[in-house]
Amino acid sequence: MSVKVLIPTPLQKFTQNQAAIECSGSNIAELIDALEAACPGIKERLCDEKGQPRRFLNFYVNSEDIRFLEGTKTAINDGDEVSIVPAVAGG
Repeated sequence: MSVKVLIPTPLQKFTQNQAAIECSGSNIAELIDALEAACPGIKERLCDEKGQPRRFLNFYVNSEDIRFLEGTKTAINDGDEVSIVPAVAGG
């Protein structure tokens, strides 16, 4: 199973400057582990010490925010696109 993962610019140093990479997994948690295997050090930037996505990062599966689905247990399928989007704030 192959899923396209869109990587934000600040994290591309872990993906050899690739903006998108192909990974696999049956859910977001497995996908994050696959990303770590392919790009050592990236999981620490994506997840807190409990393995949950960091507050300032949003994960989307085919444009659906995983916070409104099943979080890291959100299922992914072959051909899906997962976007990792840093939160933007300011005033």
